[in-house]
Amino acid sequence: MAHEVGARHFIAYLDSQLVVKQVECTYEAKEANMIQYLQQIAKLKTSFEGFPNVQIPREENVKADYLSKLVSALEDCRTRHVTIPYLSKPRAPLAI
Repeated sequence: MAHEVGARHFIAYLDSQLVVKQVECTYEAKEANMIQYLQQIAKLKTSFEGFPNVQIPREENVKADYLSKLVSALEDCRTRHVTIPYLSKPRAPLAI
């Protein structure tokens, strides 16, 4: 989302010390899905001039919760497809 609007700097607010350390490459990720996330983050980092990670206490992560829900909702909107069938003639007779 930040990349799409042309942001040059991005701050990642994280409530997990483990994730912060994995993003900073201090700790190694072992789970396949986390490795994939970290690969995506590495690609995104190159798009920004600054990409600091800020660890916040879990009890203060209301803002992070809202942002994650917003991004999830936006992603959900992008993946939805609406199929509109084309009928060459009406299914029911027209009342004249």
